[in-house]
Amino acid sequence: MAFPTNDELEQLISPVVAAYAMDIENIRTVKAGKKSQVVIALDSDTHPTLDELEEVSNELSALFDDTESRGEVNFGAGYTLELTTPGVDMPLTAPRHFRRNRGRLVKVGDEAWRMGPLDDAEENVALVRTTKKGEEIRVAPVSEIAGVVVEIEFNAPPAAEVELADQAFAELDAAKAEQEGNK
Repeated sequence: MAFPTNDELEQLISPVVAAYAMDIENIRTVKAGKKSQVVIALDSDTHPTLDELEEVSNELSALFDDTESRGEVNFGAGYTLELTTPGVDMPLTAPRHFRRNRGRLVKVGDEAWRMGPLDDAEENVALVRTTKKGEEIRVAPVSEIAGVVVEIEFNAPPAAEVELADQAFAELDAAKAEQEGNK
């Protein structure tokens, strides 16, 4: 059997990862001579701790060893397994990415917005910010802004923006409608 593809690895590890209520964000393999490398990025709504990643890593190592000994996969002369979480430079593409980054700063086009809540269907996200003129609220389809990246902030975010981002989607949507009615 050949070195497993990313799709084959995803099928193999999905049950283990799901048992820990985590999602597979990325799989990267490097087939390199004596030591191949398998790097798996995992995330969850509670953001995995190092201890949780270690538990998953131990289970996956045992799973890989078992499937390799049965001849179902072949990692070559050996492999290194690395589990990680997605970095801040990962583009937000799925609704769960927007949900997990609520309260974080993103750049949409040339404008900076703070990520608010998703609607119940997880199709739209509220974006908020404060300006000298007051609060601004924007509701955007997730599909329209997919690919935005979290901006790194070195200072504490403005309290008013954090408070806005913490509101329920329905409240922000109503406030947006009211703002548009006052224009």
